[in-house]
Amino acid sequence: MRYAAAALLLLSGLCCAQTYPVKPVRLIAASSPGSAVDIVSRVIAQKLSEQIGQQVVVDNRAGAGGNLGAELAARAPADGYTLFMATPAQAINTGLYRKLDYDLTRDFAPVSLLTIGHYCVAVHPSLPVHTVKALIALARSRSGQLNYASAGNGNATHLAGALFNTMARVDLVHVPYKGSGPGLTDLIGGQVQVMFPNLTAAIPYAKAGRLRALAVSGEKRSSIMPELPTVSEAGVPGYRVISWFGMMAPAAVPAEIVARLQRELALTMRATEVRGKLAGEGAEPMASTPEFFGTFIKSEITQWVKVVREARISAE
Repeated sequence: MRYAAAALLLLSGLCCAQTYPVKPVRLIAASSPGSAVDIVSRVIAQKLSEQIGQQVVVDNRAGAGGNLGAELAARAPADGYTLFMATPAQAINTGLYRKLDYDLTRDFAPVSLLTIGHYCVAVHPSLPVHTVKALIALARSRSGQLNYASAGNGNATHLAGALFNTMARVDLVHVPYKGSGPGLTDLIGGQVQVMFPNLTAAIPYAKAGRLRALAVSGEKRSSIMPELPTVSEAGVPGYRVISWFGMMAPAAVPAEIVARLQRELALTMRATEVRGKLAGEGAEPMASTPEFFGTFIKSEITQWVKVVREARISAE
């Protein structure tokens, strides 16, 4: 009887994977319309819809630093019809909030890492520095006098600066804004001297000479601005902050459905139109196995929990 039951379960799972999907799929983006999360989600959703033969509908659920959308996705039925676009915000929030109504590693099944991108070190052109080493030297000579803008307390642009402070042994003063836009506006206007914005957001202003980009934050140089060194190359060895997007599903979703989604996403991310649109957003398209993405998420959580604790940052 036990073997018969096991065989029945296996057959049921295979049938589920073969027929999935039979109705539209909801993709929760824990951000507002027009945001980078929303734009990337819609680019991928459009092509994935073609791949699976069912509409993938982006559902924007902004609020609480990305927690509202994550909580909603974690509580959704584990049938493959609700997916979640994860970002660094969820890894950061694991260390930032004392209590969350979801656990990123327990309540979600990783499907695929989809993109990798950069933040950058940007300064106002009046600041007499053209390299990261020069910025560090100036910051040490004027300790506590230089300000850096962020998109808000606990945002990745905040923690990128906090990590820079720790690793470079400087004291840049954090000034939180309600979003990257206002922070960039004040950087360009000279109200703050430094920022660690998403590279894509900074490029137009850097090319126009309204801010100066010194370095990118990832492990390797960006294909968009290959002339910029990494922060690690430029004077802070080991510094690494990356922007990323990845697909997840509620934890108990059948493994056969995860495998189907991963295959379809791999095809989606290889599509020329998807790669072109995402490159315009500063995102390097890719596809990974669920296992790789799961390990990647754990490494991100480990990094950000450490940064949050060392910098004594709290969102509450």
